[in-house]
Amino acid sequence: MDKASITLTDNAYNHINRFLEDKADANSVGLRLAVKPTGCSGYQYVVNLADKINDKDIRIETRGINIVIDDQSFRYLNGTELDYVREGLNEGFRFKNPNVAETCGCGESFSMKEAEQQV
Repeated sequence: MDKASITLTDNAYNHINRFLEDKADANSVGLRLAVKPTGCSGYQYVVNLADKINDKDIRIETRGINIVIDDQSFRYLNGTELDYVREGLNEGFRFKNPNVAETCGCGESFSMKEAEQQV
């Protein structure tokens, strides 16, 4: 496997850092990223507070922030750059993921490169 990497833009880092300071308790270990099957294109990103690191989780420290990813999601997320954007009244995370083949029209889900081979 190539070197594990998840990168954060300055905006993502600042947002996550504030979120962890505001929401995290003594049991929090960082931010959990995952993908789940859903939507019209196949997958959707999931971002939550990580309260523990499981045996099959992969932990990546990026700019001092622990990013926790389950081993199944990791193959879809490795190499991703995470940004946080505000456009008008909308704000949220934006994933620049080299593993994505295409996104659906609504932007809520995506399909993966070589997805058929990974099944």
